[in-house]
Amino acid sequence: MTSIRLPLVAATAILATALAACGTTEEASDGASESTGATITLTDSRGKEITLDGPATRVAATEWNAAEYLVSLGVEPVGVADVKGFETWDSAVELPEDVTDIGTRGEPSLDTLASLDLDALIVTDGLTGDAVKQIEKTIPVIVLPGGKAGEQIDQMFANVELVAKATGTEDKAQELRDDFDAKLAETKEAVADSDLAGTTVALADAYENGGSVTVRPYTPTSQLGTIVGELGLKNAWADVQGLEPDAAYGLAQTDVEGLTKLPDDVRFWYFSNDTETDPFRVTLKDNTVWTSLPFVEGGDVTRLPDRIWMFGGPASMDQFLDAVQDLAG
Repeated sequence: MTSIRLPLVAATAILATALAACGTTEEASDGASESTGATITLTDSRGKEITLDGPATRVAATEWNAAEYLVSLGVEPVGVADVKGFETWDSAVELPEDVTDIGTRGEPSLDTLASLDLDALIVTDGLTGDAVKQIEKTIPVIVLPGGKAGEQIDQMFANVELVAKATGTEDKAQELRDDFDAKLAETKEAVADSDLAGTTVALADAYENGGSVTVRPYTPTSQLGTIVGELGLKNAWADVQGLEPDAAYGLAQTDVEGLTKLPDDVRFWYFSNDTETDPFRVTLKDNTVWTSLPFVEGGDVTRLPDRIWMFGGPASMDQFLDAVQDLAG
C-alpha cells in the first residue's frame, strides 16, 4: 500500500484530533450557516468564519471524501486533487469528464487553483499551515475535519451538511442521510437473518514494503468499524491488546504475527486493489504464520470489492453495506 490509499492526515502521519464541523455566530457547534440575502456565512473546523457571496457553484476539493460529497450533493467539482487516484480508489461517484486535476492532496497547485475562478475550495484539516494561508488570500477555503474516532458517522454527515450549506444543497444532504439510514437498517436486518448474525469480523488492509507486510486494522472507532458495530457484528480488533488507533481515523497498525491474536472463528475481510500487489494473496501466500492461521485454513478470508473508498462519504459507505449484504447472501 502506498500513500495514495491513505487520507491526507494519515498519509503524512499527522494524527491530530479532528474538530467537529461548526456553525455560525453564537452556536458554533451545530454546523449551521447564516444567510443574509444572497450571502452565506458559515464556520469551518478551525472556528473560522467564512462568508460566500452566495451558494458556491465553482468548487474544488483536495481530499477525495470532499469531492465525493460534492458529487453526491449534485455539485460538479471543477477541480479535484489527484484525479487518477480518485478514479482508482473511489467508484461510488463519477467525476465530471472536464474536471481539472489540481495537484496532489497534500500539495495542490496554487497556479492551477488560481486559474479556476473558484467560489470555494474544500480541504481537510490535514492540509494546514502556509498552504491554506496562501490559498485563502484569493479563494475562500473551507476546512473539514478528516475524521473523528468514535463519532465517524455523525462527523461524516456533519461534513456533508457543511458542504451542503456552502453550496445551497441542504435538501439533498438530508436525502443522503435518510437513504443511508435506510440502507443501514436494511443491511442490519439482512445480517440478522443470515449466517453472519453474531459473528466476529476483522476488517483490515495491508501493504508490502521490501517483502515485509504491514497490516492496518479498522478498529471499532474507525468509520467502517463503526458501521460493522451498527450492523450487530463483533469487531475482533476490540479485544486485541497493544493496538493504538489514531484519534482521527481509528486506524491501527500490526504485522502478520499480530494476526495470531485474533480469535480462531473470526471472519477476516480486507481491502486491496488490482493496481497494486495484494499482500495477502501474493506476499504472504507461502508465509507459515499466515497460512497456519485458523481462519485462513478454514477459508474465512474475503477480499471485499475493489474501489470502495474506505474513507469516503455516504455513497462509499453504501457500497460497503452492499458488499456486506452480498456476504450475508
